Amino acid sequence: MMRFFAGLLLAFLLLPQTARAQNLTAAQVDLIISRAVQEAQARGQLATIAVVDRLGNVLGVYRMTGAGGTFQITSGRGIPQGNGLEQINIIDSALAAIAKAVTGAYLSSGGNAFTTRTASQIVQEHFNVGETNQPGGPLYGVQFSQLPCSDLLRANAGAALGQGPRRSPLGLSADPGGVPLYAGQSVIGGIGVIADGIYGLDLNITDYDRNVDELIALAGQSGFEPPEEIKAYRIAVDGRLLRYMDVDQRDLASNPGGAPAAPGGGAFVNVAGYFTAGASRAGQAYGATASGIQSDASTNAPQYAGLPAFVLTDGADNNRFPPTASAAATLAAGDRLTAAEVRQIVQQALTVAYRARAQIRRPLGSFAEVTVSIVDNEANILAIARTGDAPIFGIDVSLQKARTAAFFSSNLAGNTPFDNLTAAPNGNAYSVAGVFNLPGVARYATSARNFIGGNALADGTAFSARGFGNLHRPFYPDGIVSYAEGPFSTPYRVWSPFNVGLQLDLVLADIVARLDGSLPSVAGCVAGNAVDGTLTANAPTLPRLTAGGPTRLANGAQIFAGGVSIYRGNVLVGAIGVSGDGIDQDDMIGFLGLANGASNGLGNAPDGIRIERQVIRGVAPRYVSCPFKPFNYSNIQLPCRGR
Repeated sequence: MMRFFAGLLLAFLLLPQTARAQNLTAAQVDLIISRAVQEAQARGQLATIAVVDRLGNVLGVYRMTGAGGTFQITSGRGIPQGNGLEQINIIDSALAAIAKAVTGAYLSSGGNAFTTRTASQIVQEHFNVGETNQPGGPLYGVQFSQLPCSDLLRANAGAALGQGPRRSPLGLSADPGGVPLYAGQSVIGGIGVIADGIYGLDLNITDYDRNVDELIALAGQSGFEPPEEIKAYRIAVDGRLLRYMDVDQRDLASNPGGAPAAPGGGAFVNVAGYFTAGASRAGQAYGATASGIQSDASTNAPQYAGLPAFVLTDGADNNRFPPTASAAATLAAGDRLTAAEVRQIVQQALTVAYRARAQIRRPLGSFAEVTVSIVDNEANILAIARTGDAPIFGIDVSLQKARTAAFFSSNLAGNTPFDNLTAAPNGNAYSVAGVFNLPGVARYATSARNFIGGNALADGTAFSARGFGNLHRPFYPDGIVSYAEGPFSTPYRVWSPFNVGLQLDLVLADIVARLDGSLPSVAGCVAGNAVDGTLTANAPTLPRLTAGGPTRLANGAQIFAGGVSIYRGNVLVGAIGVSGDGIDQDDMIGFLGLANGASNGLGNAPDGIRIERQVIRGVAPRYVSCPFKPFNYSNIQLPCRGR
């Protein structure tokens, strides 16, 4: 125990260093883009290049003269248009470059440097891709996070700099050509490139590509590389090393050190809602007031005394999501969480994180860096807090996980998930922009009833994000190719990371509606025409349960592990989501944080109602999966047993 507190003290001592992280200057943005342009010119390529800061602010979008204005989305599996995002070719290439740059920045931290090629490896139907009868990638579904319709992520009017985290126009990208930018050990941004006109992924992990987008991005990254020790290829997941890039400096056709200070042969371009043409600009410094993510201790009203927590802030040192009670106006007393209960659960979850051994960080033995989100059973955000160096993507994802667990566990009278998915106009087919065609989402509720049996989605079964994800795979059981898809997935013949099923179909219309850079509805994603008239009349709609509140999945759903529901006795009162340093660690931190923070009858779902108690077609979905002997300075082997 004393060694644990010594580790906690060390985390405190590291806090100021995190808060003083360097930001990109406008001159550095110019140089990064110039080096990328020089490499493109040396290869006879015409590229669109974007640079973002760690918080997702777009600092520059540069299009070389003659570069393609649009690109084609394709998984390379021959899936025709009309299936999710497959074969769409009408989107501005600047949005692809921004999404790639955001991905490189958001997936990385001081302990791991990941790229869009890393993302490709961990979102496909098998891990590794090509290894049949292996489960899906550990972050299967993460591509549909950071959505432009989110009620959580910042989306300032126009393209002004602001507090993070900022949205991505296409979510996270799995197309090689997005890499992080570093100053020493600190992430300061990302660069994204599209020159080949294809927005896809790597279907063959056994070879080494010479992808032109990745080569150009590598040149731009020169001088802003991560330490070699933390690059993805030094990190193993389930015994498999991750991929960083398939190229290195020896493959470049130019000398980055000889690039001019500013780019030539093109121009900065306007991207509505993200960047105003004219000139590059400096980024925000992570941890500073203007960044929107600060240490809890530096805010006007600290909430987590004794813990080195970070929180989301409003630019004036105010916590955007301090521990808050459930809404009293719409929930019965027994269905509510108090602010004190919310604070206790968050504190306990972060305490578990500081004890836990990280899965995807270097050096080995580092503690887990995560974001923790709490929601009530109406999807309202009750708290968000994090460790100092947790990857940014986990902020949005932790909230998605919490809302997913709460939504699919709900059986509120007249407002079950089944009712939500089947009520008009959700059951109707619809088309967006003439090329995005969907048969509607009612089919998933019907499929769930037929697949799971009984009164599925309305019988009070407690779903976790992992359990829901098990049923949202193109094979059930996960990865076993001789079996058909789960009830929430598309069939494998038309499945791809661009056409996964319910997760995408719920938000596709919102994503398309925001391609013009417009602000999201106050209700967030899956808002439908009833809330926001810019969406097609038949787009899926999930109701808001409180006036002015979010929709039930207001920043989208998530389909990998790390979210569990919160119960008071047998009554669902909310959910906790965790994301950051390995999905088993995410499961454990949320599950144990809730168990350790239990009071007044609060705790994890009663054992008998968890989804793992249902044998579905011979297989029981998992509720949580906690790692073996997961703590630094402890010999505890099975921390979740009996909880």
